[in-house]
Amino acid sequence: MSAATTRSRTPDRLCAEAVDLAREAAEEAAAPGVVGEHVSAVAEGDRVVTHFFECKEPGYRGWRWAVTVARASRAKLVTLDETVLLPGPDALQAPEWVPWSERLRPGDMGPGDLLPTEADDLRLEPGYSDEDAPPPNSVVSVSGELAERVEAEDAELVSRPDASRGSIASLAEELGMRRARVLSRYGLHAAADRWDESFGAKTPMAQAAPASCVSCAFLVPLAGSLRQAFGICANEFGPADGRVVSLSYGCGGHSEAAVMPKPPRPSPPVLDTLGADALPLRPAADSGSVEAAGDESAEDLGHS
Repeated sequence: MSAATTRSRTPDRLCAEAVDLAREAAEEAAAPGVVGEHVSAVAEGDRVVTHFFECKEPGYRGWRWAVTVARASRAKLVTLDETVLLPGPDALQAPEWVPWSERLRPGDMGPGDLLPTEADDLRLEPGYSDEDAPPPNSVVSVSGELAERVEAEDAELVSRPDASRGSIASLAEELGMRRARVLSRYGLHAAADRWDESFGAKTPMAQAAPASCVSCAFLVPLAGSLRQAFGICANEFGPADGRVVSLSYGCGGHSEAAVMPKPPRPSPPVLDTLGADALPLRPAADSGSVEAAGDESAEDLGHS
């Protein structure tokens, strides 16, 4: 422990009595009428004392004017050291500043917003080999001795007939697939962890699903190594439509979980009330009673 920390922290008497000097300094630094009552005096060291005054400035509730005074050894004259406005224990302060790169959340970007990526972003890696130079405006463009070596190698490559035509970079650029940086293994794993957390086997939706996405007809497989663990949901009624989902994810919209039953066909009615019965216009010959009754009625009508 140093000798300075073992010394007494009792305020120096002359410095502690210099309240008027401290108030004049605070009033000179502040606006008129905003320096309040004397709050306390704290010893900062040998013959160094800080006087605290109440701040009445609107919007600075709990803040205090701190005026530090000091005197030289064996001297009786107290001099001014500094004047500053400091927050007190219950001061009203703004929240701690957080850089934009740390407070940015998914979905915060809007139309026209630009999200820059650092040159040493761990999620990305150069998308070219050592013999293929990146585009000149790329953030991973080489410079210095490495640039001279790349230029020399390019000149040697061009001097060989048909050498540049068959290079990987020229072929990729011809197909429109040349990129300065590509996703690194770290970036790939970070994306996979993020997707699995949102649409993975541990989500409540997957826990209650009748089957997983690996056997669903609405799953569109991905290309590359991600095909082994992820796909894209194409069920418009599913909660993950258009999202990258884990093969172990699932929901109630699984294509084979529940087959839609056919509509039931009603049984034929006991009494047919919809069909028409065929009735003859004239009674048959063997029905004599009806025909005789009709003749008798006609004769009665004739005699009458």
